[in-house]
Amino acid sequence: MLHEYRDEIHALKQENAHFARIFEKHNELDQKIEHAEAGDVPMTDMELETLKKEKLHLKDEAYKMILDYRKSNA
Repeated sequence: MLHEYRDEIHALKQENAHFARIFEKHNELDQKIEHAEAGDVPMTDMELETLKKEKLHLKDEAYKMILDYRKSNA
């Protein structure tokens, strides 16, 4: 997720517990989605869509936190 912000992500994971939880939850959802799409885990289209929306919401929240961090450390 957001590989171009690797340094900021590393710093935020160390300094901000909320960011670390968001990042971890995003990665967990990514794995669940991958397994569902590969057919390893049975899931309805609606369940899959819900996971994708939640993942996107977490990514948006993390991205905002990264941008705020960059502004405050510029």
